[in-house]
Order: sequence, then C-alpha cells, then structure tokens
Amino acid sequence: MATEVSQSQTRAPQPGIDVPGWLRKNLFSTWYNSLISIVLLVIVFQVVTGFFQWAFTTEGWIAAASNGRLILVGRYPAAELWRPQLALALVGLLLGLSGGVWRGIAQALTIGFAGMMLVLTALWTQLPPANPPAPLTTELVLVGIAVLVGGAYAAGRAGGERLRWPIIAGWFLAYPTIILILQGFGGTTVPTNLWGGLMLTMLLAVSGIVLSFPLGVLLALGRRSNLPVVKFFCVVYIELIRGVPLITVLFMAQLMLPLFLPSEVRIDAVVRAVVAVTLFSAAYLAENVRGGLQSIPKGQVEAARALGLNVVKTTLLITLPQALKAVIPVLVGQFISLFKDTSLVAIIGLLDLLGVARAINTQPEWLGFPGGVWRETFFVVAVIYWIFSFTMSRSSRQIEANLNRGAR
Repeated sequence: MATEVSQSQTRAPQPGIDVPGWLRKNLFSTWYNSLISIVLLVIVFQVVTGFFQWAFTTEGWIAAASNGRLILVGRYPAAELWRPQLALALVGLLLGLSGGVWRGIAQALTIGFAGMMLVLTALWTQLPPANPPAPLTTELVLVGIAVLVGGAYAAGRAGGERLRWPIIAGWFLAYPTIILILQGFGGTTVPTNLWGGLMLTMLLAVSGIVLSFPLGVLLALGRRSNLPVVKFFCVVYIELIRGVPLITVLFMAQLMLPLFLPSEVRIDAVVRAVVAVTLFSAAYLAENVRGGLQSIPKGQVEAARALGLNVVKTTLLITLPQALKAVIPVLVGQFISLFKDTSLVAIIGLLDLLGVARAINTQPEWLGFPGGVWRETFFVVAVIYWIFSFTMSRSSRQIEANLNRGAR
C-alpha cells in the first residue's frame, strides 16, 4: 500500500563527520576566535608536554612505590594484614553477589572492583617484602579476592531473586563486622592509632555516610514537625553545625570533649573523628532532604490522608521516597564532599591518606632527594581521591537514569 513506508525511508539522513568544517565553525569562525583558539592550544600543548616529561623522567615515583603499604593501610602490623584482606574479601563477596542479582550499576562496580584487585596485584609485586613475612602473600590474596568476586557474581546470577533479601541483610551487617575484624577481638587487637592510609579514609567516609544518612533524615523530618520542641531542637542543631567549619568540630571532638568527661573515661581518637564527621554531615544532609520534602506537592499528602493513611505511613510510603529520589544528585554530591573532607583529620594527628603523603615527604631517605618527592606522593593521593569521587559521581548518574530522573 502507498501508506506503508519503510522505516529506512522515513528516517532523516545522518550527516557525516566533517572535521575541517567542525574546526572552522567552532574554533576558527572569526579572527578573534582563531586567535583565542591558537593561544589556548599552545598553552594546552605546553602543559601536556610538560606533564608527560615530568611523569616519565622524574625519579620520585620510587617514594610512592616503596610506601605502597603505608598508603593503603598505614602502620597496620604486617602480621595482621589478613584482617583488612578479610574485610576486603567480604566487600568483594557482597559486591559480586549484588552485581549478579541486580546487574546494572552493581555489575559495573563489580567489574571495576575485580579489575582494581588485579591492578593492585601488579603494583604490589613491586613493593619490598613484608617484615615479618605474612602467612599468605598479598599478591595471592588479591588474586583470590578477584576470583571470589567472579564466583560471587556467577552465584548471584544463578540465585536470582531469592538472594535479594539475604544480600541486603549482608550489607547491613557488613559495617559492624568489618569494624570487628579490623580491631580484633579476644586477646589479639589492633589499636586504632595504627590504622591509616586509604583504609582509614574509607572507614571515616563510609562511617560518615552510613551514620549521617538516617540522622539527617530524622533532622529533616523534625524540622518540618508540628511539635515546637522537636522543631526548635532540630533548627538549632542544623543552624549551629552549619555555621562552623568541619575543622572546628574536629578540634572540639579531639581536644575539648575529653575535658567534659571523667578522667577514667577515654574515647578513641578514631571514634571521636567519626562522631564529628557524622554530626557535621548530618546537618547538611538534613537540609538537602528537607528541600526534597518541600518539592512534593501538598495534594499528595492530602490524598494520602483522604485514603486513611496516618502521618507515619504517609511519610514512609508517599513523601519520603519521592523526596530522596528528587535529591539523589545533591546527596551524592554531599557524600563526595564528605569523602574529600576526611582529609582534614590529618590536622588532628590521624594518619589518613593525606597524612600518609605528608609523612612520606618527611622520611629521612627522601629529604636529600633533588626537588623532594612531594609532587609524586600528592599526585598519587590525588588520583586515588579522583577515582573514588568519579566512581560515586558516575554511580549517581546511573541511579538517576534508572529511576527516570534524567529526562525530567
């Protein structure tokens, strides 16, 4: 029939890529655009060539390579390295199962995690051996974790829907279990003053995210409460915390808190840092959630009340899920900021990722190094921060797309 037209005939022709035309249109359309483009290209060329010349000719990389263990786990005893390795294997197991069951972003994170284990294996082979030597070589453990992730992914795909709730329960129990593994129990314990490097940074960031999220949601709900006492307390707390910088809260937790406690009561320095980061992040997170709650039309609340739902059910089933969905980008941005703000704990004496970089620069064997090794060590630390921040950002975009937020 005349009305039956093939899809190929109705589709608009796709223009080919004309590189010279694109350059002429976007970079050299006028004389001043041409001048600006040439100047910027020269600057970019100088920066890129200078960077690669430094990266491939400097000898300072040996400082970061020889201190790889310090960067990853701080001064954690070599004989007890099986503890962070076991914690890493637990995370890999849960991540592999999650990737097999939920696919999507969980699957991408699973592949990235397994690839990171293989990259760490290659890098670890360049480090000096542990003294005393560990029962199992770290290279073998990292390869084993990568294999475990692959096996867990296959098990998740085979198990399917019936593994969803056990995996969710496993993620909820993972945080206290990992803390118990790292600190030890019984007669063998590892004091937290030996924790450091990337392990301490991740612990502070994950603790802040996990603990501040429910607290921030409660503060946001309390600020919108009709109870004057609850609303007044939440408003005072949020405005007070948001009015001071994080470093002030950290100093308060580390230096002033012991003055108000009995002399026989001693709170661990890492615990105080976790509490300070959690309280600080919860105040900002509360405002983000409150903004999402205010974006929900009042008609939905009125419709829920008309259907007989009480305040609790209306909040948990109607308004709060939509509010959290609306502020996913803001929440992830807050989490990324929290991850990077953990570097401030180096000022109060904790040997986190940034503190380790500063400690490497002061090691006696590098003091006489021409130009120092601070560029190389801080570059390695910056790359680590960027990898985790970029991963969280991309995960946020994927979650947003899965929830059909990107088209709005």
